[in-house]
Amino acid sequence: MVPTFRKRHFLIGLALAGSGAAITYAQGRAGPAQPLQVVELFQSQGCSSCPPANANVMAIARRSEILALSWQVTYWDYLGWKDSFAQPAFTDRQRRYAQALGHSSVWTPQVVINGKGDVVGSNPQDLTRGLARWGRTNGEVEAALAGNGVTVTGGKTDASVYLVRYDPRVVQVPIRAGENGGRTLPHINIVREYVALGSYSGGTRSYAFPAAKSAGLKNAVLVQAGSNGGILAAVHN
Repeated sequence: MVPTFRKRHFLIGLALAGSGAAITYAQGRAGPAQPLQVVELFQSQGCSSCPPANANVMAIARRSEILALSWQVTYWDYLGWKDSFAQPAFTDRQRRYAQALGHSSVWTPQVVINGKGDVVGSNPQDLTRGLARWGRTNGEVEAALAGNGVTVTGGKTDASVYLVRYDPRVVQVPIRAGENGGRTLPHINIVREYVALGSYSGGTRSYAFPAAKSAGLKNAVLVQAGSNGGILAAVHN
């Protein structure tokens, strides 16, 4: 069943407290991994409720322990402004999160933290509490970038490995129509490419990256329980 798309302008209930997942951070060089928290913002340039959440995520995006990703979704395009970065695959990712987190619908803005829980994100205190609640925990899966690929190591598990390419710049987007018409909205870490590299079931396995479609993008790899569950490991360059 296709979920009903609707906005929520209030704080949704916190869901699915995290379980054994390790999140690691690497910059493509030797040395011990550092903790990393993955913060995924689902938003649309055509959504009038999104700018406050976007501002709160942007405020933490440069922190070394944070990997913030902006996923632009398609379902508000009918309001008069087509999001310039949205892709159906990004909307599908949010739909799968809705199912995993027990929600009957999707909405914007939504901030998913480590794949384990979510908040609207418009209130910075809610975002801080979400980071504390679904933050780093110990586990057995690790990932490391090597050349033009990634190596995943760990115990037996059922997981999926995704390549996410994003633009690390702050991009100013003039909005000429729709709910945000007349505004210029900043964006950071905009996801531009999203590729399923394959499945992972334990041991050591390497995955090669496909050629990038655009220059200037950074690589991030997410290892997630099942197909869209809690993030077991994450790396970026």
